[in-house]
Amino acid sequence: MAELRYDPISREWVMVASYRQSRPQMPADWCPFCPGSGKVPDAGYDVMRYLNDFPALSQSPPEPDDVATDVFQTARAYGRCEVLLYSDRHTATLGDLDDEHIKKLANMWRECFVELSADERVKYVFIFENRGEQVGVTMPHPHGQVYAYPYLPPKLEREVLSAREYHIVKGGNLFLSLLDEEKRVGTRIIARGEHFTVYVPFYSRIAYGVHVTANRPVADISEMTDAELGALGVTLRDCARMYDGLFGFPFPYMMCMHNAPVNSGDFTGVFQFHVEFFPPLRARDKQQFFASSETGAGAFCNPTSPEEKAAEMREAYLASVGAR
Repeated sequence: MAELRYDPISREWVMVASYRQSRPQMPADWCPFCPGSGKVPDAGYDVMRYLNDFPALSQSPPEPDDVATDVFQTARAYGRCEVLLYSDRHTATLGDLDDEHIKKLANMWRECFVELSADERVKYVFIFENRGEQVGVTMPHPHGQVYAYPYLPPKLEREVLSAREYHIVKGGNLFLSLLDEEKRVGTRIIARGEHFTVYVPFYSRIAYGVHVTANRPVADISEMTDAELGALGVTLRDCARMYDGLFGFPFPYMMCMHNAPVNSGDFTGVFQFHVEFFPPLRARDKQQFFASSETGAGAFCNPTSPEEKAAEMREAYLASVGAR
């Protein structure tokens, strides 16, 4: 089964892909992303795009099951799911990549975004990385993913609506206005570079939640100069190093790139490219859970101070930059 089902209460599409339940936990002595597996070039590679073996969305989706009614709505699960391989080294991480390697990865991110955006049926291109068993990773080989959705996901839809309203009322860019205020206050800033700023948002919902925002008005990764693209890769690499340096072990996280929607109008001056990190830990040995208030009501409670966590991560970030 692979289809979309519509929730008329929340007004959200849900991807139903029951066959993904059969995704394997890979054996310790074999990896499909390592040279010699028969799945990737035997000669090795630096970075590589790989079509997901268990896609929730595809460009030739099957017809939905015969379960729709006058009340229940289904649709074909059109789109694309790819795995973005960071390295042919099985034990490498994002933080391990040198400057030249990370720039190749950043170029692959942009290439992937531009190519998938060319499909007019695609409305959002979401580039992300899940790292660590705590967030459900079944494949330890260093990789990210990209989903090309045929609709605008709800979190991004809310961001777009807020940004458009602010642009109409204030005549500016909501994201850059927030960034300017963070810079003015300063206590939650982790690092400021020529092209990107790393910070803990004033309204952070979780411990160790970090945002990385482009300093110049940039709606999506395709609008970046080569210098900005290279700086993006290096900045995200250093964020990964920062997380690993917090407690001295590989820190799990979800890294989510927020580009403007595609094939949905002009977002110049309205939307701003940014990256959000969501770590599942709130301390060295404590996991943070989205319990009833967060999951059932959407009401979040951050058990930590954003200012204190920013100070912790600022120290770890400075140490990671010195470790280049």
